[in-house]
Amino acid sequence: MSKAIYSKDHKYIVEQLKKARKETGLEQAEVAKLLGKTQSHISKVEAGQRRIDVVALKEFAKIYKKDISFFIK
Repeated sequence: MSKAIYSKDHKYIVEQLKKARKETGLEQAEVAKLLGKTQSHISKVEAGQRRIDVVALKEFAKIYKKDISFFIK
């Protein structure tokens, strides 16, 4: 079994996170500030280098004004 960080599902979530951020017109630094994280943390999430748990995904969805189902196929 492959690690979740390299799965197709993880890649899809990462692509959707980037798409949602761009649709809202936010920069990584702005998202980081809203989440209380660093810009490099957001960059690593969007590069697929960090795993995303359900709680974090809910926080992203709230910021991007998207239903959580937007990020999951």
